[in-house]
Amino acid sequence: MIVLKSRAEIEQMRVAGRMVAEILQLLREKVAPGVTTGELDRLAESECRKRKAQPAFKGYGGFPFTICASPNEQVVHGFADEMPLKEGDILSIDFGVVYGGFYGDSAITIPVGRIDQEKSLLLQVTERSLELGIAAAVAGNRLSDISHAVQSYVEGEGFSVVREFVGHGIGRQLHEAPQIPNFGPPGQGPRLKAGMTLAIEPMINAGASGVKILDDGWTAVTIDGRPSAHFEHTVAITEEGPQILTAV
Repeated sequence: MIVLKSRAEIEQMRVAGRMVAEILQLLREKVAPGVTTGELDRLAESECRKRKAQPAFKGYGGFPFTICASPNEQVVHGFADEMPLKEGDILSIDFGVVYGGFYGDSAITIPVGRIDQEKSLLLQVTERSLELGIAAAVAGNRLSDISHAVQSYVEGEGFSVVREFVGHGIGRQLHEAPQIPNFGPPGQGPRLKAGMTLAIEPMINAGASGVKILDDGWTAVTIDGRPSAHFEHTVAITEEGPQILTAV
C-alpha cells in the first residue's frame, strides 16, 4: 500500500530532508585526497547527534555505518574504512536520517581531486538522469514514467542502468511501497498522486549493468570493475509539481 502524506507531514519530511542535505554538503566539502571514508562516517554521525537526529542506516538490517561509502567500482552499500582516498577516485555517499518520526534519504557522487573524462561524464549523466526522473514525478503520470526517463537518457549517453537496486517510497519507514526501478517502459504501474513521497535514485555504471556482492554481504560492485555513480533525492509529489525535500 502506498501511503499518501498530508501537507503537514511533507513539511516534517522537509525538515529531515534538509538535515540530510546539509550534512551531505559538509561531507562533500571534506572529500579530498588523503581523507578516509571512516573520517567522513564519524563526521556524519556527530552531525546527526548535533541535530538530535538518528542516522537512518546504522543498524538498519545490521548495516554497521552511518553512511554508505562506495568508491569507484563500488555501486552501493560500501563500508567506511581507514584507507585514504586517492586523486582521481570518485566516491558515492548514500546517507539518511530519521527525525520527528520521518526519514530523509539522499545520495551524491563526489570527485576526489581531478578525475578523468569518463568518470566526469558518468557523474554528469547520472545526476542529469536523476533530474529527468524527478521531472517525470508528476501527479497523473505512471510510476514507470520515472523509470523510463532515467533509462532512456542514460542508455542514450552510452552508460548502463543497475537493475538489482531500485528507488522506493519513504516516510515513517525508510523503505515503503512502491519500488522504483531505474528502467522499464513508460505508462506502467500505479498512477502518481499528490502526497506520495519517493526516494528516486539512479545507480549508473560506466560499463556493464551487472553487479556482484562482496563477502561482507553488503558492498555491491560492478561486475567488470568499471566505475559507478549514484545520485538520489527524496521527492514529494504535489499538485504544484515535484518538490525535492533533500535540498539545502
